[in-house]
Amino acid sequence: MKAEKDQLKTGKIIQEKPHFQGHRERLRQKFRSLGSEALVDYELLELLLFSALPRRDTKPLAKALIKKFGSFAEVISASEKRLKEIDGVGETIITQIKIAEATSFRLLRRQVQSRPLLSSWSSVLDYCHVGMAFAEIEQLRILFLDKKNALISDEVQQTGTVDHTPLYPREVIKRALELSATAIILVHNHPSGDPTPSASDIEMTHKIFKIAKTLNIEVHDHIIIGKNGHTSMKGLGLI
Repeated sequence: MKAEKDQLKTGKIIQEKPHFQGHRERLRQKFRSLGSEALVDYELLELLLFSALPRRDTKPLAKALIKKFGSFAEVISASEKRLKEIDGVGETIITQIKIAEATSFRLLRRQVQSRPLLSSWSSVLDYCHVGMAFAEIEQLRILFLDKKNALISDEVQQTGTVDHTPLYPREVIKRALELSATAIILVHNHPSGDPTPSASDIEMTHKIFKIAKTLNIEVHDHIIIGKNGHTSMKGLGLI
């Protein structure tokens, strides 16, 4: 009270900094000096939310998001509809989160585009994982390659339901011919998290493989992406 009276007498009002400002600076310093690996998921998410919430403590919201979705990767991959289910999440926060997702995907896509895909297989898997692992419905992505196995085009060919994606072999091959692709890699996700290929996955892959072979188009692999891993049909000896 005395300090407040002294401030009033001198005509000066000294505003105290919000309690979280010191925490923000410490977190920024930790990131700069030790790198992102030194931060747990909610701390990295706090940093991401700083600019979206300049006058609020971001820790409670970051923790709520991690609790809801499970990890930093799952938060930035979550749909706008599901993000809005969290109290305090509005358009500004969603935009900030989706910028982070787009940035991650674009960086990985650049790595994939800069070299022959078969010589950078881990980059291909990282790229597909970021783009598909946490999607809530199945989707089929096709990577179209030229004769040097460089990426011509990456296209989401079909989207489906939580456990099924329609796959039309002739449409896949037709698109490959339009792009003058000499090889393709099929990729689709399993929202259940289990990347084990189903009987229909195997059947459709064999149909595509058969048609592609007659036209001298090579099917390098069919990769199934789950939340915590992937399965290669070629690795399983299925193609």
